[in-house]
Amino acid sequence: MALPNIFTKEVSDNIIDRINKLTPETKAEWGKMDVAQMLAHCCVTYEYIYDNKHKKPGFPMSLVLKLFVKKLVVNEEPYKPNNRTAPDFIIVDAREFEQEKKRLIDYIKKTQELGEAHFDGKESHSFGKLSKTEWNNMFYKHLNHHLNQFRV
Repeated sequence: MALPNIFTKEVSDNIIDRINKLTPETKAEWGKMDVAQMLAHCCVTYEYIYDNKHKKPGFPMSLVLKLFVKKLVVNEEPYKPNNRTAPDFIIVDAREFEQEKKRLIDYIKKTQELGEAHFDGKESHSFGKLSKTEWNNMFYKHLNHHLNQFRV
């Protein structure tokens, strides 16, 4: 079953509406992050693309990511609660809710506006070139997973 297309305005707006239902007091059903940390965590995917603030994995790790992790990230299967995450995605310090919410919404809007053609065949930080479907799956299922985590 194909995942909803995050590159369409309708799907992006739906995700943004769900984000806007969060409050600083929203509690998670599972995991260790509070809601502001979760929003910052979701921003990391976009930081890889737009901000160039994370070091690319070296050759051995890059090979492991492409051979073993990529399929789990870009397929259509939902993530299970409490899955392990990459070190860049671990957010342990306090974050400001409104700032992280705005950052994430801005990233989602920018990605939607650039569109799927911009991403088709684009090199990812960790997995090499991805198709527009793989990019969509990675974006949508990660956001959906964490919004479900916080019951919105």
